[in-house]
Amino acid sequence: MHSVCSDPATPGQRRPRSGRGILLGLLLLCGQAAPGSPALASQNQGWLRGAFPVSSFGGYTSPFGMRSHPLSGDLRPHYGLDIASPLGAPVRSWWSGRVSELIRDGGCGNGLVIRSGDYEHIYCHLQGKVDGNTYRSAGVQLRTGQRVRTGEVIAHVGLTGSTTGPHLHWGLRYRGNWLDPARVLRAMAESRRQRTPARQWAPNVGQLR
Repeated sequence: MHSVCSDPATPGQRRPRSGRGILLGLLLLCGQAAPGSPALASQNQGWLRGAFPVSSFGGYTSPFGMRSHPLSGDLRPHYGLDIASPLGAPVRSWWSGRVSELIRDGGCGNGLVIRSGDYEHIYCHLQGKVDGNTYRSAGVQLRTGQRVRTGEVIAHVGLTGSTTGPHLHWGLRYRGNWLDPARVLRAMAESRRQRTPARQWAPNVGQLR
């Protein structure tokens, strides 16, 4: 796998709004679907009930897309969303699925890839240790092929790989094409507001800073 922190970004489409438009916007974003295509015929919107990937949210520190790299200063694509969180804070699985890959490299550091149907969610800069086909951190132990639940603690925020401070790099792919994770989180928040308009969903997913 190429470094998930620096793969070329896919050009985005307009921000989706709500309902069917949310799913259509996300599918168009990843370049896989057009209105009326078979990809929209069997809409699995289970991800709208997904979990926010960190338990302690400190803000968004780097968005999806082109950016000046914080260490080298050169302009390069950033294929995910950086979410600030205290060192050692629990990391949660966005959606239920299976651990498809463990990563240990100079960019991502310790990382996990979880496959949920056509989606893959990637977690980088994790505490702990990757040893062969096993990841361990505090009381967490995961093996490739192991099934995880939505919201299950799968790791802890660390400082491994290319990073200037504790945060989670969270990436999303649909059928091999990258999505902007911030759009997915906004779609999740909008879906919750529609289902429970009198209640405010927590945590607050905040704004990029």
